[in-house]
Parts: sequence; structure tokens; C-alpha cells
Amino acid sequence: MVAETEVVNSNIAVSCLQADKKTPSDVLQFVPNICSGSSADIGPRKRREDEHIRIDDLSLYLDSMFSCPKPSAFFGVFDGHGGPEAAAYVRKNVKRFFFEDVKFPEYSELNDLYLQEVENCLRNAFLLADLAIFEDSSISSRTGTTALTALILGRFLLVANAGDCRAVLCRKGEAIDMSHDHKPTYPSEKRRVEELGGYVDEEYLNGVIAVTRALGDWEMKLPKGSAAPLIAEPELRQTILTEDDEFLVMGCDGIWDVISSQRAIGLVRYGLRKHNDPQLCAEELLREALRLETFDNLTVIVICFSSCDNQNNSRSMFRSPGSKGSLKVESLSKLKSFITH
Repeated sequence: MVAETEVVNSNIAVSCLQADKKTPSDVLQFVPNICSGSSADIGPRKRREDEHIRIDDLSLYLDSMFSCPKPSAFFGVFDGHGGPEAAAYVRKNVKRFFFEDVKFPEYSELNDLYLQEVENCLRNAFLLADLAIFEDSSISSRTGTTALTALILGRFLLVANAGDCRAVLCRKGEAIDMSHDHKPTYPSEKRRVEELGGYVDEEYLNGVIAVTRALGDWEMKLPKGSAAPLIAEPELRQTILTEDDEFLVMGCDGIWDVISSQRAIGLVRYGLRKHNDPQLCAEELLREALRLETFDNLTVIVICFSSCDNQNNSRSMFRSPGSKGSLKVESLSKLKSFITH
């Protein structure tokens, strides 16, 4: 069972090589192009509670609502629990929560001030979405969702996470975790929980929930405004993308319960060398998790980057998600040369 996903695609498919070290001028010259693919499956569960969104071209998605640097993209994975309502609600209202209600800043220059404003907007978006779930009477106070987002603005990547979904960056073949799993057994989270009067019982927060951060679950947060061990505050990480950065993998815990970050990077990297399609890579990673007998719903997004210098070669070597046909012999030859040098 494959989940539907909204995709605003720039139709630029990409690949990426890496270098050991970059000078400031190298970093400034790198401009990523975005190509993504995704896959979702109900797994062994009786119902699917995961949602996700892929926006390869954020400027196109927002139209004239906000100005954004180019390129810009947004991706999200929302892993529901206690029912699908909270995850579906956040997914449906992404534009409202993450851009409209938080008054996403107008872009004039990609500097520290602009990035700080964007970070503040991301934090507020998680908190506003959490509050909106509380105020919507159609959503049970017993249901909630984790949330993982990746925002690309020019060469900057910003990842925000609340829960146990995970984002992993491939940097020259090495897995770089761009998020922490907010589980009750994670030392800093366990300390925070206990300082607020909560406890961890057999890896569950207050013996009830397997995460320490989530949107919704207001039965565990009431009364509104009080300090509670379960919070919606996201952790943020950012990095400057260079040619060393090949792709980003985002997935729910159904993936990471059975596949390590480095193993996932290796599988996707191998897939890109074989067929050059992030959509197929996402499907292959999902199938591997099923083969390893994961016990949860599954969602995975693969996002590829490239420099403008590689754009012409990249277009011949990659297919856009959903496109048909196979690579020509000449393109395969170029691909092998591109990978091995």
C-alpha cells in the first residue's frame, strides 16, 4: 500500500559528488538542485498513521505569498500514534502552520538574521500546530504525532524534529544524523522528563508513550500552559550544504528500528549508483525494512542535491520521480565515469 503525497517538483533530477575540504569560496559557489522520492507502507499494522509531504520547489508552492531564496524546498514526516487524525491534520495544514500563521520572513538576503527568523518560525510552527490540535474538537486528546521537517533555503539545510523520526545526511558516504531520537531512554530527555516530575517505565514516558516530544497527546499535557514532560518544542540543526553532501534520508521509526543510519546511507548510495532514481531508492529502503520484519508503519523520503556545475550531466543521468523509461548506454557510461572520479 503506497501513500499519496503532494509533490511540487522543479523537474530537476540530481546527483552529487564530494570533496574532503571546502574553502569558503567553494561553499559559496555550491548551489543545490533538488530531486526527491518517497515511499510509505502500512507495514504489519492494521491501519496507517503516518503522513508525509514533499515540496521540491517551495517558491512554486507558496506562489506569491512569500519570497524565498532559490532553490528552496520543504519536506515533512509525521508519524501518528493513538490514531491517524493528528498526523493527517498537520499534513493537511502544512502551509498554514509553517508559513502563514508564523509569518514566514520575507527573503532579501540569506544572512544570519534571516536564518534566525526562519528558525524562530519553525519553532513556533511546531507549537502552533500542537495548540491547534488541542483546539480542534474533532481530534481526540489521546492522539498525537511526531514531526520531522527539513527546510532547504539556498545552500542552507535546517532540520527540526520533535519525536523519533530521523533525518540522516550523506556526507561523502558518511552518515551524519541531523536529528536526535526523542525517546525516554535518551539521557538528556530522561533528565528533562524527571526534572518535570515524569518517569520512565520500560522505555515509555510515564508508562504510556514511547517518545518525549510530540504534537497533540493533550491528555498527557493538560492543563494547557502547564509544564509537562511531554513537549512539542522541536530541536533544530542546520548545516551549509557543499558538494560533499549527496542526499538526505528522512524516515519514521519503522525504518530506524531495523536499519542503522549508516546502513540506510549505504543502501541509498548504492541505489543511486545503480539506477539514479531517489524514488526507487525510497522504495528499496522501505522494502528492506519490511524484509527485516519491522513492526510499524513505514515512511521514507530521499532528497538528492547537486551543484550547478553538474546540472547538465545530472539531467541526463537522473529521472524525475514518476518518470518512465530507462537510461541510454551513453548516459550509463557517463554515470560510471561520474561516480568513479
